[in-house]
Formats: sequence, C-alpha cells, structure tokens
Amino acid sequence: MKNKVTSVLDKERTIAQPRFNRWLIPPAALAIHLCIGQVYAFSVFNLPMTKLIGITQSAPTDWNLPTLGWIFSSAIAFLGISAALFGKWVEKQGPRKAMFVATLCFSGGFFISAFGVYLHQIVLVYLGYGVLGGIGLGIGYISPVSTLIKWFPDRPGMATGMAIMGFGGGAIIGSPLAVALMEHFKSSTSVGVWQTFVVMGVIYFCLMMCGVFFVRIAPPTWQPPHYTPPTQPQKLVTTSNITADNAIKTPQFWLLWIVLCTNVTAGIGVLSQASPMIQEIFKVSPSVGAGFVVLLSLFNLVGRFFWSSLSDYIGRKQTYMIFFGLGILLYASIPTIGELGNILLFYIGFCIILTMYGGGFATIPAYLRDLFGTMQVGAIHGRLLTAWSVAGVIGPVLVNYIREFQINHGIPKAQAYTVTRKSQRNKAIAAITVGSMLLRLNLEFLIIKISLI
Repeated sequence: MKNKVTSVLDKERTIAQPRFNRWLIPPAALAIHLCIGQVYAFSVFNLPMTKLIGITQSAPTDWNLPTLGWIFSSAIAFLGISAALFGKWVEKQGPRKAMFVATLCFSGGFFISAFGVYLHQIVLVYLGYGVLGGIGLGIGYISPVSTLIKWFPDRPGMATGMAIMGFGGGAIIGSPLAVALMEHFKSSTSVGVWQTFVVMGVIYFCLMMCGVFFVRIAPPTWQPPHYTPPTQPQKLVTTSNITADNAIKTPQFWLLWIVLCTNVTAGIGVLSQASPMIQEIFKVSPSVGAGFVVLLSLFNLVGRFFWSSLSDYIGRKQTYMIFFGLGILLYASIPTIGELGNILLFYIGFCIILTMYGGGFATIPAYLRDLFGTMQVGAIHGRLLTAWSVAGVIGPVLVNYIREFQINHGIPKAQAYTVTRKSQRNKAIAAITVGSMLLRLNLEFLIIKISLI
C-alpha cells in the first residue's frame, strides 16, 4: 500500500472539485516563483563573499568576482538542463509533486552552500546553490505553467504572466532580506553570509510548501464559464496538440530557442552583477546597490505581467517586434548615459529594458501554446529553457571577465562595465552588439513566415 504521506502528492489527488475557483491557482504558482526568483538577487552576496577571509577587505585567499560569477551561471545552466530533462516527468506526475521536489532542491541548495561558505570551499557552493538549487529552479519554474494554461485557455498570456512575474519579482523579497540578514549576523569574524543562507533556506522552504498544498489541476473536460473555443483557424495558432519530442524537430522551436537565448544574454548579464555594477560606477553604498536590484526586479515583474497580457490582444509576434525595436535603441544609449554619470537616466533605461526582458520570458509559454497546443506545453517549455542555460553562462561570464580584464589593465572600476568610443576594438564590440539585435529581429521575421505543417 502506498504511503499515505507521499500519496498526497499524487496527480490524482490534485484534481479540482466542481465549482473550484481557478483564481486560486495563480497565488499557488506565485508561492513557488517568488521564492525561486531569489536567484535574481544573488548579486547582493557577491561583494561580501569576496571578503569572507579578510572581513573588511579582500584577502589574497578570498574568492574574486569571476569565481563567484559561476555560482549564478551554474544555477541558471542547471535551471535549463533540469527543465528540459524533467519536463515530461512534470507533465506526468503533476504540479504538486514537482513543486515539492523543487522545494527540497532549492532550500537544500542554501543549506549546502552555507556549509561551503563556512568551510570556504567554493566547490560546495557550486554544488549547493548552482547544481542542486539550479535543479530546484528548473523544476519549480515549469511546474505551474501547463496547469495555468489549462485553467486559463481564454487568456493564456495573462495566466502565465501572473506566475512568471513572481520569478521576476523574487529579488524584491530576496535582496533586502539577504542584506538585512547579513547585517544582523555580521561580526568581527564573519560577514554573515553562511548564517543568512541557512535562514533563507528555512524561510523559502516554508513559503514554497504553501504553493505545494494549494495547487490544483483542472478536470480533463473543464472549460471556463461562457468560454467558446475558437472555431476558425487563427494565424500562427495551431488547433493540434504536438508532443515535446516532435516539437523539437520543427524549425519554429529552434528559431524561438535562438530568439530567447539572444534576448536573455544581455539582460541576465546585467542582473548577475547589478549590485556591484551600480556601486562601482556611481560610488553608492551597498544598500543603494540592493535597492537597484529591487528596482530592476520590480520592473522585471511588472513587465512579465504587462507584456504577456498585452500579447493576448496584439499577438505574440507584434509583442516581440516591440521588444527588438525598442531594445536596439536602449542598449545603444545606455553606455553613453553611464559615461555622462546621469544615474536617473541610467535607472530609467535599465528599468525599461528589464520590463522587456521579463516580458520575453512570460510571453514564451503562450507562444508555445499557440504553436504546439496544450498537451505537453510544459515539457516543450522546459526544453526551450535550455536557451536560458546557455545565456545564463554567456551573459554573466562576459560581464565578469570583461570587468576583470579591464581592471587588471588599469581601467578604473567605474569604467570597467563600459568601453570608450575611441578604441577600434570597442567599436567592433559595439557593432557586434547591434548586429546581434538585428539578427534577433530577422529571426522573428523568419518565425512569422514559417507556419506549422
């Protein structure tokens, strides 16, 4: 006989009863995504973790920022890998069991990382937050997506936006919480990082378990009241249901993969170093750096709901066209704004960029639903998130190593995140950046032109 405790996690036990209110599902999804979205606030740990031995300043045996950057990159890499590997398992086992496994992995990652920081063993931090925590990120990220789309067939963009905005807004909680806890535990012999990891692991475990037990799945034949499925074919919207194995054989899947990867690379590079970047460019305090992370997280959150909801009305392709057109202008202007020292315009530019960064994530599940149907949309989404894994390595690594290279060659820290217009090499870098944006635009046109067979 199956254990009564584990049977609570079975998919059959999560089928909603008649007259269940579907609006209770987004809060359950948010309970997971707001917690795992803490990964966007990890940059607040970077500078303190460069002083674990020296306490007030970095000692020769302390870790440097490029070394620490691999923690975030490995977490994002394993997010995509685990989402791809376990996507079909999530569809089969249901959201409750998937959310429970994600909870164990994500909170467990904090505990192992705390042990690694205490012993000053970076490998344990990589394995804890990067590998185990990253697996929790991936499973937790995709676990409510398919459920929400099936509860909201009339507004799939808005539904996934409500959940995925939680991931984008996780730093709103995680950043000030981490800073406050490190300040509380700081002493003459410790910067308070390992103690903070332990406490945050406990807090996130409790919050995520709320989502585990409140989530429900829609009955197979359920439809919203007064909802009539479209009878006429819609452009770029399939009436079929395509399996994950067949979806990855289509050009649409791989074009979307490239679009997501290129769209994420620059934004995630900024997020991974947001706190130290603003501190070093504008000479502000760590609390202001944490505030910058919170502000970016807020606009990341708002963008996920706003753009995904808007896509239900204007279409997915038009939404992405806005991202690419406006993105070219903003990315081209940000370096000049930083050189001028205008912190307000710097904030505004990055906040708008982060709305589109988040909006791109939140709109993708609805785009996949349009192209491939709802049957295995969670599994297809999981496989597409491998693009996030690649971008999660490329973006932060580029930012970290370009920064370190320039500092080692005499560039002041305040100028290490940008390049001067006098250098021919840096002109080439700028040209490559603009070229990559144009490539994304061209890829979007290709996606528009190709229709499903």
